Amino acid sequence: MVSAVKALHTAIWLSVEAAVLYLLYAGVRKRTDASVTVAAALVAGETAVFLLNGARCPLTDVANRLGASDGSVTDIYLPRWFAHYLPVIHVPVIAAIIFLHRRRLATLWGGLRP
Repeated sequence: MVSAVKALHTAIWLSVEAAVLYLLYAGVRKRTDASVTVAAALVAGETAVFLLNGARCPLTDVANRLGASDGSVTDIYLPRWFAHYLPVIHVPVIAAIIFLHRRRLATLWGGLRP
């Protein structure tokens, strides 16, 4: 069961990472369409779940209950050092996404100037 949780975590991670990469690409290309909105909602939702759970993946608790030796799901078949630093890596990447999409965000947030 722990392997199933880790596989689920990997699938979620891959979809979020694909959305992050797409948002970077769309920001550089100045694209704003429905796919950007979907990708942004996915990344924002995952970020909210992570932060509302005390900056800890909720699947870690599931792995603990299932008897994982270290209770971690961060070893999602990635190098341990990379998995450990994913939250730190994402902060500047999300900041870049916000910067690249600032004009669209300003429009959405009531006409604030970019």
